[in-house]
Amino acid sequence: MNNKKDDYIIPILANKHYRKPSVFEPVNLLKQARRQKTLPSGHVPEICVLDPDGDLSSYIRDSSLGKRDPYWACYHTDLYNIKIKNLSVGVIGRAVGASFAVLVAEELFASGCRLLISITSAGQIKSVHKPPYFILIDRALRDEGTSYHYIKESAYACIRSEILARLNGIVKKKPLVIQGAVWTTDAPFRETEEAIAFARSENLLAVEMEAAALYAFAQARKKKVVCFAHVTNQMGLIDKDFEKGKDNGNAALLQLILNVIREWRKGV
Repeated sequence: MNNKKDDYIIPILANKHYRKPSVFEPVNLLKQARRQKTLPSGHVPEICVLDPDGDLSSYIRDSSLGKRDPYWACYHTDLYNIKIKNLSVGVIGRAVGASFAVLVAEELFASGCRLLISITSAGQIKSVHKPPYFILIDRALRDEGTSYHYIKESAYACIRSEILARLNGIVKKKPLVIQGAVWTTDAPFRETEEAIAFARSENLLAVEMEAAALYAFAQARKKKVVCFAHVTNQMGLIDKDFEKGKDNGNAALLQLILNVIREWRKGV
């Protein structure tokens, strides 16, 4: 790197070779994890859900609604298999933030996943409804680091158009879902008044921590990913904030997943 100030490129944008393969691949890690854990070879469900908050995965575990997947070799997470309308769905909790979410996504697709649904809690930027409600994220402001390792610099990462087209019916069903754009950040406790004002000027509806990176990954790897923001809070600025509703929002989450599956299967 040139030390001249005028030639300096910040590291997150330097030495990126987007068409080159990675030396370190998820299949290599999973192979060693499977060996160390003495796990059998097999595939995870074709449809998987990222649950960064972990409320749904904890509910599944504690209620015996599902069982741990016997083939999931990831060092950092547990995958629970549940049946939704006789279809097996895998749920992973607490993969919070862009880098962690994409790490898990890489390993899920290397393990047999075909469609990944991410449903993450989010802070309200524009008051369009009273929380809680969901946003089908069509684009996400890239204010994080992971996406820049997958696609060239740009302001936004977007859902793949063919996936959005298959899920348009979601907004007509309950629970309440609207379509729109969000702000993805790596630093939730650096959401300044100025940054929030800019987000509003860009018509961003909420702030969350994973979507931009997951969409960049999906674009680069040509994978099927859809992200939802579960708008549950106003950044702690009101009393009784961060409430998800009945059953801590789990019934609504399960219904949303079912709605996605139904819309998705219409196009099969």
